[in-house]
Amino acid sequence: MGTKEKLIERLKRLPNDFTFDEAERLLTLFGYIKSNKGKTSGSRVMFYKSGGIPLFLHKPHPQKELKEYAVKQLLSELIKNKDIEI
Repeated sequence: MGTKEKLIERLKRLPNDFTFDEAERLLTLFGYIKSNKGKTSGSRVMFYKSGGIPLFLHKPHPQKELKEYAVKQLLSELIKNKDIEI
């Protein structure tokens, strides 16, 4: 099982310690590109992919773990964009 599959399985369990770095790595593996919109973009980070709906994630600070709602939102959006199956 590769990194992508491990991250998908971890995300499906809706862990409370899923980090922003793990989410960014997973989205990159699906072909999403991170867009910060410069230094003033704040903590909202957009990920986009050609032909797909852009995803917005809140980059948590000072902790690294995503909030529960963000993990659920990420999973929901990846299912809606047909990147992963249930």
